[in-house]
Amino acid sequence: MKPAIFIFSLLIALQLPFMAAVRAQGGTEQLLVEEVLHDLRGNILPFWIKYSPDPGGGFYGEIRNNGTPIPQSPKGGVLNARILWTFSRAYHLFGEEEYKVLADRAQHNFIQHFIDKEMGGSYWTVNADGTMGNSAKQTYGIAYAIYGMAEHYRATGNDESLNQAVALFQSLEKYAFDPLNGGYIESFNRDWSKPERYGYDGAGVAPKTMNTHLHLLEAYSLLYQVWPDAFLEKQLRGLISLFTEKIINRETWHQKLYLTMDWENLEEIDSYGHDIELSWLLYEAAEALGDEDLSDEIKTVALNLVDTQMVEGWNGEMGYMNYESIDGQLIRKIDWWPQAESVVAFYNAWQITQDEKYLAAALKTWSFVKENLIDDEYGGWYSGLDAENRPATGRPKVDLWTCPYHNSRMGFELFVRSQQHQENNHFE
Repeated sequence: MKPAIFIFSLLIALQLPFMAAVRAQGGTEQLLVEEVLHDLRGNILPFWIKYSPDPGGGFYGEIRNNGTPIPQSPKGGVLNARILWTFSRAYHLFGEEEYKVLADRAQHNFIQHFIDKEMGGSYWTVNADGTMGNSAKQTYGIAYAIYGMAEHYRATGNDESLNQAVALFQSLEKYAFDPLNGGYIESFNRDWSKPERYGYDGAGVAPKTMNTHLHLLEAYSLLYQVWPDAFLEKQLRGLISLFTEKIINRETWHQKLYLTMDWENLEEIDSYGHDIELSWLLYEAAEALGDEDLSDEIKTVALNLVDTQMVEGWNGEMGYMNYESIDGQLIRKIDWWPQAESVVAFYNAWQITQDEKYLAAALKTWSFVKENLIDDEYGGWYSGLDAENRPATGRPKVDLWTCPYHNSRMGFELFVRSQQHQENNHFE
């Protein structure tokens, strides 16, 4: 037996008492939850614990598929904030000390190297030695910094983390919020002046994007749960309204990706992974506010988003979510993260409706992940498949974008939701 497979099997065996309690609930749902948790705690988290810490400090910026680091690669703010969030969340839910060690390491490293203590906000990248790299202020990246710091506070009670999250929120509200048109401007120079080009990808002409607002939505939702500030509540409600009124096209049930300051659409792109991810994050945001009327309204939006992606973006035969279409032309690309988001979104739709088609879709997509994306040799997930549907082993397992966030969050979400379901059934 290969060492990685042996370790994976041993970790699963250690979880058997816990999983027996989960299995006792019975049914398809618990089969799905059980297998996803096996992968989370026996594969995903151990991969990142083993390979990602950089002995020189913090975490490697890039790691090859086989776990070999590329030590001189720059270190991304998004990657490091996602590591912070992931291990904080793992510690919060499971209480294991090794998760706290990684969470604390990530928190210390982020504050020391990524936070701009002079001008506020956080850097897009730092160099391999921790010195400032790309000092641009990307609202997208700062959203993840808020997300990670807020989760670290929730998990550990560390006031420094909450203070950092609040300071980052205040910087965005001071510099990035558009009081005329609503929403948040995409990016800035280090001193918050207007950049030569917007954003971290694309043509750089869109001052506002769907993706940045999507992750502000989840960051503000979490921050509000640990810091229920009245102004933050107002801004979170505003974000929800922006999605329902400006970003979502209610005729197509897709989001507009690249936008002008006054919300005109710049490109005809349907991003299936982002659309299905929004379905459950938008519902989560409404739930965080504790507003039943708003939650009921968002249920309809969430289900329309899921139903559309099932028809247009999901390969029901194979069980995977396609990446996107541009001007009506499908871009055939199978990446890891839309699969994880689809499982959560389908599960959320099943919880809302109790319609078994959604649970079946979640299980089908998870089966595709098991068969195609989990690396039984080196651990973790492949970042995608190539044109022949083979694992894209030439792509790194860790880089500025490839992280433990989407697939670990799938496990966290199913664990929490299944526990709540069990408790609700117990008291009925």
